[in-house]
Amino acid sequence: MGVPTETSGLDGSPPPVSFAAALRVWARIAALSFGGPTGQIAVMHRLLVDQHRWISDRRFLHALNYCMLLPGPEAHQLVTYTGWLLHGVRGGVTAGLLFILPGALALGVLSVLYVEYQQTSLLQGLFYGLKAAVLAVVVEAVLRIGRRVLKNPAMYALAAAAFVAIRVFAVPFPWIIAAAALAGLVGGWLNERLFLVVAPRQSAADAAREADYLISTHSPPSGRPPSIRSSLATTALWLVIWWLPVGLCWLAWGGEHILVAEGLFFSKAALLTFGGAYAVLPYVAQQAVETHRWLSTGEMMDGLGLAESTPGPLIIVLQFVGFLAAYRHPGDLSPWIAAGLGSLITTWVTFAPSFLFIFVGAPWIERWRDNRRLSMALSGVTGAVVGVILNLAVWFAVQTLLHSAPAQSPNWPQLGLGTWGTLDLVALGLALAAGVALLRFHIGLGWVLGAAAVGGWLALQATLGSLPGL
Repeated sequence: MGVPTETSGLDGSPPPVSFAAALRVWARIAALSFGGPTGQIAVMHRLLVDQHRWISDRRFLHALNYCMLLPGPEAHQLVTYTGWLLHGVRGGVTAGLLFILPGALALGVLSVLYVEYQQTSLLQGLFYGLKAAVLAVVVEAVLRIGRRVLKNPAMYALAAAAFVAIRVFAVPFPWIIAAAALAGLVGGWLNERLFLVVAPRQSAADAAREADYLISTHSPPSGRPPSIRSSLATTALWLVIWWLPVGLCWLAWGGEHILVAEGLFFSKAALLTFGGAYAVLPYVAQQAVETHRWLSTGEMMDGLGLAESTPGPLIIVLQFVGFLAAYRHPGDLSPWIAAGLGSLITTWVTFAPSFLFIFVGAPWIERWRDNRRLSMALSGVTGAVVGVILNLAVWFAVQTLLHSAPAQSPNWPQLGLGTWGTLDLVALGLALAAGVALLRFHIGLGWVLGAAAVGGWLALQATLGSLPGL
């Protein structure tokens, strides 16, 4: 794009954006990126489209559609894509790294505190409340995404089929995504109105509204024209960046070391995260808890609660899993050194593929802006993702509401359900309160999580008789 200046062109076009100005906006997006991908994408849209008018709504939506078709965190990929649109590779790398950094640093500190103080009644009570609130957050995500995506009976059918496939028949997640994309393509061929979620044609009124954006529908494709040679070179470079830390760990400690196991496992998870963190969590939870036994189900949910309370992509919860796994299986290393390296390699292999997908795919996708096939495949994938997230909500509900409370006390309110076990009435009450706060009163996520954590601690202290006057 050349060296940007702050003056308009002779034709009256909007002035280019300086790298320093963009850097300030990327930092602001990173600091405000709470509330999961929907909230993060909303922040990006407000700053980039509405406030600064750097990218038109149509170009923003085109980038978002591509990112939703990719495995990995779509919000992180979208901020990388928009950074690339403005300033090429250096803009994409800067925007992508800044988006990750605050959450990774915050979760690293919280992970240390969690390991040190996990067994205290304070932490047990706080995380008990957080789990109940996270259940409400996931249910709210199902409803929010469902309202946006499920526009017709075909979308409802895809969501229901995905839920049954993963919940009842345990169909692997990649197969569900592939089948959904194929259903979108075939269904769009049969009835385009049901599956073409973004109309490729632009009205005259829409074109007029985009005239004052720096990057709009009328703008030429960003960057140099792509070629097979340049794409292969970029792929090779980012594959080396992705796998180099794993290879170094292999050479240093052998193929059986926990750091190598984490590098391989979380690289695989990064390729399965269609639909973001909510969609991949059941797979990660099953493998990390049941197969590898790196942590417990309750600790997995504690990690999600911590990730919800920090800025950045929610998939950063995998850093917490990598931290605990390496801390408990350090090999010849100090547990704390192993934990630090485990969190670093987990974060590295989780996000490196996103940069690869953007820098290889974006130049091509820029030249296929009006491709109907992409839009149809997107509609199928997004419909299936709703069903997958619904499965996550059911899993969370079982773990949160039907498992034993943190206090071994006869005073803990529970309801017997026969073969179902017992219903934790305190957790149910906290989850309902969090849901009402989010859905009815639209209270900020941070306030809801904080109030639920305090409520869980108070409930635990009351049953233990630890509150003043008890």
